[in-house]
Amino acid sequence: MKHFRYTSFICAAVLLLLSSVTQAQEKFFRAIGTPHQPKVEASWNRYNTYDGIVDLMQQIADAYPKLTRLESIGKSVENRDIYMLTVSDFNTGNPDEKPAMYIDGNIHSNEIQGAEFSLYTAWYLTEMFNELDFINQLLKDKTFYIVPTINPDARDNYMKEPNTPHSPRSGMLVLDNDGDGKAGEDGYDDLNEDNHITYMIRKSPTGQYIKDPQDNRRLIQVAEEEQGEYEMLGFEGIDRDGDGNVNEDGIGYYDPNRDWGWKWQPDYVQRGAYKYPFSLPETRAVADFVLKHPNIAGAQSYHNYGGMILRGPGAEEDKDTYNREDVRIYDAIAKKGEEMIPGYRYLTVYKDLYSVFGGELDWFYGGRGIYTYTNELMVSYLYFHKNEGRANQEEELKVDKYLTFGDAFVDWKEYDHPQYGKIEIGGFKKNFSRAHPGFLLEQDAHRNMAFTIYHAYQTPKLNILDVSEKSLGNGLKEITATIYNERLMPTHSSQDLKFNIERPDLISISNANVVAGMVVEDEDFNKVNEQVENPETLRVSNIPGMETVKVRWIVSGGRNYKIEVDSAKGGKATWK
Repeated sequence: MKHFRYTSFICAAVLLLLSSVTQAQEKFFRAIGTPHQPKVEASWNRYNTYDGIVDLMQQIADAYPKLTRLESIGKSVENRDIYMLTVSDFNTGNPDEKPAMYIDGNIHSNEIQGAEFSLYTAWYLTEMFNELDFINQLLKDKTFYIVPTINPDARDNYMKEPNTPHSPRSGMLVLDNDGDGKAGEDGYDDLNEDNHITYMIRKSPTGQYIKDPQDNRRLIQVAEEEQGEYEMLGFEGIDRDGDGNVNEDGIGYYDPNRDWGWKWQPDYVQRGAYKYPFSLPETRAVADFVLKHPNIAGAQSYHNYGGMILRGPGAEEDKDTYNREDVRIYDAIAKKGEEMIPGYRYLTVYKDLYSVFGGELDWFYGGRGIYTYTNELMVSYLYFHKNEGRANQEEELKVDKYLTFGDAFVDWKEYDHPQYGKIEIGGFKKNFSRAHPGFLLEQDAHRNMAFTIYHAYQTPKLNILDVSEKSLGNGLKEITATIYNERLMPTHSSQDLKFNIERPDLISISNANVVAGMVVEDEDFNKVNEQVENPETLRVSNIPGMETVKVRWIVSGGRNYKIEVDSAKGGKATWK
């Protein structure tokens, strides 16, 4: 009787458990293209501090140990770890020997959403690995190296300290900008203690502004012959050094995106450059990692603002670096990106923006031969699907009125200033304009991620397409192997070939007595290029995208021979 009761209790418990699982499953209806029941619960409508980024990276690594590797690639100025997630299917080979895509964000401290977009990519790839055949195969073939923030110190300063939407631009060095011999005296002062540096205005009979009668948040500049009511005093601040000016000193202007060792120029030529190329530990850490990983074939860096897919060159002086064949690859990928990300435009840095010397984009391509884009995230088009580029004040006020319901603006309020007297403080918050509002963050993250995945997909994929034999008599035979690159990118970019950046691709045969080895240049006319030394391993300069390369050996014997392809950026392939 007791046994019956115990069994009944167990059955009831199991039924209850199954019922609760079924009920939990019934609470959600699967949305297409999105992780349905993720192991790592993450919200993509908000921003993460440095600690939040590290926590999410650790959660992903813990949840997917066979797909991820978490490591620090270096330290920041303030000794924070610069963390990287490697994402690949570790069961299908060494991730450092597969064609790889490098992704980073947040090189500029106020350009924060690049970290979320990078993190979203790592999260999506791991959560969808067992859900989508495409993602499953992608991670079998490729590797993703993802560094959400390469400027962690300034990111935390931007978020945790009072700042404008545009500050601090870059690094965490405090400067003496006004030349009085004292650094940091006149930084921003958060007078109303709301963690945002907004504007100061003051009533004045000679003022050039009035408040818009239809919307008192907005200041309207009056005509020269008209009398205004307010004068603009600039961002919140106090004159602490008694020189009659505010906000001259602050978190300083060295720019990590002017610190890279390609066409670098000193600060008096290129504002923001530091001491010498790679003088900052953050950029040096990334460069050291890239130099040690020749399998990186594509790269993506996330910035803001303006809705742009950018390629180099950064300066007109460098325009000859970008070979026509490589530009053809750039164009094909980026034009597909324009379709994927509405409102974004494909542009060239120096032609469409301004000159940049010593930029990350150009070092990756110019110095390492890696096809690289910079996406300038967030664009006005996302608001009302009308305007492209940067939103003007009128549009931003409409966004705040109709879409964020007053959350983006600090209303004007009076304040007694020690120098200016009675003033008003107000304006847009630091986390608006350049940064996505939460409701737009996940959609744009997904679209940009899709573009980056498309880029990664087009890195080389090599396949030994065909192996044929021909008897030559006297125990000799001719073996011809056809190697096919199934993707758009070649195994060596034109820039790579020009400067011999990476070793040639190696195509070898084993378990056969090789008499001669050669690369077939024209099979129809039997034109070959023989390699006299070490004919077992043929050195091929390049395997173009969507094309084949043929190699040939004359061998004696060898029934169980094996052919292997080993390419730094194209990975490995084997035929037996």
